[in-house]
Order: sequence, then C-alpha cells, then structure tokens
Amino acid sequence: MDARVPDSGARPLTGRPAVTHEGKAAQTQVRLDKWLWSARFYKTRQLAADAVKGGHIEVNGSRAKPARSVRVGDRITVTRRPYTFDIEVLELRERRVSASEARLLYQESEPSVERRATLREQLKTQAQQILYDPKKPAPRARRDARHRKRGYE
Repeated sequence: MDARVPDSGARPLTGRPAVTHEGKAAQTQVRLDKWLWSARFYKTRQLAADAVKGGHIEVNGSRAKPARSVRVGDRITVTRRPYTFDIEVLELRERRVSASEARLLYQESEPSVERRATLREQLKTQAQQILYDPKKPAPRARRDARHRKRGYE
C-alpha cells in the first residue's frame, strides 16, 4: 500500500493542505519569504528572507520576519531601491511559478504604479543629462588628471 494514502482507520496525513475540487491546494497562509520568492520579487528565498530581515518589507504597515504568515488580502510594501511596490495579496503559492502566473498572485495599487512610472521617467532624464566622453583621454590629459588626483599640481 502507498505510504502517502492512509487506510480507512489511519489518521490523515499532517502537514499537507486539503485539496479542493479543482485539484489546487486550499492554503490559508504561506511564509512571507516563500510568497515573495514565488511571486518573483526575489530570485531566491534567501534574498527574500534577507530583504525581510533588513526591513525592506512591511506587511499591513508593520515590519515582519521571514516566517510571518501571509494571507489573502494582506497589504505588503516591497522596497527595492529606488522603487517601492504597494501590493495586495490575491492568491497564495508556495512554489515558484512562471512570471505571467506570478503576476496574478498580487495586485499593485494605482498610486504605486504611478509613483514608479514617475520615478522611472525622472531617472531616465537624469541619465540623459550626464555627459559621457566616448573617447579615451590623450596621454597628457591622463597624466594631468593623475597629478591632480595625487596632489602634485
């Protein structure tokens, strides 16, 4: 007999969520670091846990620990410099999914989207204002710069 299927008199398996009629696990809560990883905010769970420990993640307005349980409807603020995402949890997953499916796990608020778009445009214009000299400086200019740097003048 398969060890995963209990007999009629055995107690049900623990640690496994109940299965709904659609075949999906009916989860009521997931660890914060797992959810951030599965929603593709971070590449690894360790990076997600480090971000939570570093105070870059807030759940319902307060700092959290990596093992904090996330539930559907929770408001999460993710700060990934220079951007800040204000999101609401719509679905829970423990396993990493494709990017298109991960986008369905949360909904970002409209003000958050607008702030990020504004900041993106500001950063783009700042980058365009910086003048880059595509040519390598002449030997004499390099020597003069080295002397200025070392204080020869």
